[in-house]
Amino acid sequence: MLGVFDSGFGGLTVLRAIHTRLPSISTIYLGDNARAPYGTRSHEEIFQFTLDGIRELFRRGCPLVIVACNTSSAQALRQIQQTILPAEFPDRRVLGVIRPTAEEIVSMSTTGHIGVFATPATVTSGAYVREIVGANVTQIACPGLVDLIESGRERSEEVDRLVASLCDQMLAADPLIDAALLGCTHYPIVEALFAKHLGDRRVISQGTIVAEKLADYLDRHPDMAERIDQSGTRQYLTTKSDEDLSSLASRFYGETVAFIPIKTKS
Repeated sequence: MLGVFDSGFGGLTVLRAIHTRLPSISTIYLGDNARAPYGTRSHEEIFQFTLDGIRELFRRGCPLVIVACNTSSAQALRQIQQTILPAEFPDRRVLGVIRPTAEEIVSMSTTGHIGVFATPATVTSGAYVREIVGANVTQIACPGLVDLIESGRERSEEVDRLVASLCDQMLAADPLIDAALLGCTHYPIVEALFAKHLGDRRVISQGTIVAEKLADYLDRHPDMAERIDQSGTRQYLTTKSDEDLSSLASRFYGETVAFIPIKTKS
């Protein structure tokens, strides 16, 4: 099965795109809702929490894991790929969401000026500035937005005001921006608000990009593709026991999601 990991609900927006692009692929989704959000945590915490999630998915038989969390991809992915996998899991692979997005986003801008809305930890890492080549990149940190979305308040006036303020900051920093990336997989649930406050500028979510890049990866690595079950089974796991989680998750995914609470092992 393909493993998909996120700090909470956000990765479900990527998972939905993967299921649309590769409907027969079997998946296990793991949301670390008990410790979400990651965006304001330390590098050490983000690294350990991400590693815990990846190890759990490996234990459940996943040969390939997508880290569908920009904060984890920015703060932990490279270290895990370079140090943990060779030592502990040489036959497993972990992919993130930042590099595939960065490879595509430049072609989506006419002016060459791109904005990135992301968590404070992703912005601090500078990952998008490093990875997006050939464009002027302006980053805006969005503290508090994930918390509001995770709590189900994405339709509140508070979120509308926050997104409006973030967009004003972005355009004040660089009026030439004509494409803005939602650099957190939670943010697509309020994509319409970003579109409203950015006017005629293009707003880009990651799901479709990541799903297409995954399909290309599996085409180029048939040995990995053969190790992933194609019966279309789907499991949804969470580290938090809360009966409201499934209803919240269903809003991210767009269809009913039934979470199973588990405890990860470090």
